[in-house]
Amino acid sequence: MNEPIRVVLVDDQQLVSAGLAMVIGAQPDMVVAGQASDGAEAVALICRLACDVVLMDVRMPHLDGIEATRQILAHADSVGREAPKIVMLTTYDLDEYLLTAIQAGASGFLLKNAPPTDLLAAIRTVHSGDAVIAPSATRRLLGHVANGGPTVPDPRLECLTERETEVLELIAQGLSNAEISAALYLSETTVKTHVRHLLAKLRLRDRVQAVVFAYESGLARARPTP
Repeated sequence: MNEPIRVVLVDDQQLVSAGLAMVIGAQPDMVVAGQASDGAEAVALICRLACDVVLMDVRMPHLDGIEATRQILAHADSVGREAPKIVMLTTYDLDEYLLTAIQAGASGFLLKNAPPTDLLAAIRTVHSGDAVIAPSATRRLLGHVANGGPTVPDPRLECLTERETEVLELIAQGLSNAEISAALYLSETTVKTHVRHLLAKLRLRDRVQAVVFAYESGLARARPTP
């Protein structure tokens, strides 16, 4: 049997944390490994505690969730430890939080009013190595990046093979591994291998950062809105 997903909850509202803990604790494949009530406490806890996924509130006293995310991931990199996947939770559906969360290295962004099934699915998704963003935010994220001004060619593109570049272009179009598999006549296992290799070469954490990179580097182009 696989080890349960170790989840840390970070929120300054006790009722929110208690509700999340009840939902997560009821899952056979998850366990609440720890809780923190602000960003500074979260950094201290997660730097000494092994965990897989962090549910991080954006707005908290002492240290906000985005800066806490930066510090947690930086610490993991500095000690050569695999970093936990961080899902940002917020009551505010604002572009500024979405963009800065992705730039900070978050693997997910969800609203606190998301159904429990969506939250649990997000935990499993980021734990498996993918990323998740609230559906209401995805279109705005791509629109902001795609229309954010002139693109700058990135030399890291040169390290990709022709096939990896094709896969990255399709990721930027929002295609899943199964859809990329069908488009390129490859097995899903082969597609997953290409995705893993291109993320490593580009030093990106997940598909969301890959989409942002594809637009910022000019590899992907904005499509006219119907």
